[in-house]
Amino acid sequence: MGVRRVVSNIRAESTAASRDFYGTLGFEEVMNLGWVMTMASPSNPTAQVTFMGPDATAPAHPDLSVEVDDVDAVYAAMLARGATIVHPLQDEEWGVRRFFVRDPDGKVVNVLEHRA
Repeated sequence: MGVRRVVSNIRAESTAASRDFYGTLGFEEVMNLGWVMTMASPSNPTAQVTFMGPDATAPAHPDLSVEVDDVDAVYAAMLARGATIVHPLQDEEWGVRRFFVRDPDGKVVNVLEHRA
């Protein structure tokens, strides 16, 4: 099970205002679904930050996203350790398979894998 990237998720009232502000820091928009937008550094594409309104399909706002190379294996490992699953493993219409899990400090982690 390998980690491909880690992205902080910031609850945003306005993704447009966030885009303008973080654009000034050098980030560029790389994904925008309306309710969620990701910006990345053009010189280091894995340096990213995501801005979110209410999640389209999940009941909670994740604090952090971790992209892995085998989300099914990570899900099975979290279940085996008795972790609290906040949002079950499922395929999303925007091309990811994901679940949310609560960490030991109560933070919600979005664990995902991109699907082709």
